[in-house]
Amino acid sequence: MNTQTAQRIEGLLYLGMFVACIPLANWMIGNVGTFCVPNGPCVIPVAPGISAPSGVVVIGAALVLRDLVQRRLGLAWAVGAILAGAVLSGFVAPPALVLASVVAFALSEFADLAVYTPLQKRSLLLAVAASGVVGILADSLLFLSLAFGSLDFFWGQVIGKSWALVLALPLVHLLRKRDARLGFQPA
Repeated sequence: MNTQTAQRIEGLLYLGMFVACIPLANWMIGNVGTFCVPNGPCVIPVAPGISAPSGVVVIGAALVLRDLVQRRLGLAWAVGAILAGAVLSGFVAPPALVLASVVAFALSEFADLAVYTPLQKRSLLLAVAASGVVGILADSLLFLSLAFGSLDFFWGQVIGKSWALVLALPLVHLLRKRDARLGFQPA
């Protein structure tokens, strides 16, 4: 298998994982948690004394996966993935959360893309970290404001999504090293 084919297959795998994050996060928010708030989300602990809606870790992973889709398949694929993800989010979100889910997903992913795109040429790790922070903050603020009219879970959302980013950074570093060894080039 040549390098371009391997990169494309890997990019499609990242794309599949990215798309899978959307229904998984939406399902988790209503079904997985240490407790479920009446007429609200199911929550999980993300730090001592801090809880967040349970889909946060998955959404944190989606922000990183979008970066990897762009790295392997290119900017057009990343934009298409965001648009498709926003539509999918509208179909799988609980009715009360459709607007919040779609708007927060789309705008936070485009904010992530806007930061990642120029930085990726300088440093993949910096691009993923910086764009992840921007995406995390945008998604948390937008989703909570639109879904619940409250920022009560803001820091929990930020911390929960940050766990996925922090856990992904060493993997991104290893990916970058592997890319250099195998001669993979960003799309």
